[in-house]
Amino acid sequence: MPAFLLEELVSATAATPRDGLVFAASDGGFMRRTRTSDGSRSWFKTALAKAGLPSMTVHDLRHTAASLAVQSGANVKTIQRMLGHTSAAMTLDVYSDLFDDDLDAVAAALDRAASRAGARHLGVDPGLT
Repeated sequence: MPAFLLEELVSATAATPRDGLVFAASDGGFMRRTRTSDGSRSWFKTALAKAGLPSMTVHDLRHTAASLAVQSGANVKTIQRMLGHTSAAMTLDVYSDLFDDDLDAVAAALDRAASRAGARHLGVDPGLT
């Protein structure tokens, strides 16, 4: 769990008993399903609508978290374990979406490598270019 999230959670639950619910109803008990204006029974869709966010599923959040972890360079075996997958190949096949700036990053890395190679070819110290 990221430290920033842990800090928020600790702060938000400071007055909560050790065996209390993190996301409790106003009476301290379990949250009940709510009915949205479209008649569905989804607390998640209700929360999205109240926050002005686009429609998505909880699984969409899982996909985003896994894709961002892959893109940030997290160890694929760690992501595999986090998601409960049986193989790292499955994790990469499903969650390693190509982000728009990935191709730009590859092009920039190739430019840097070509520049260093050209500088070495000319007898110039690549650390100075």
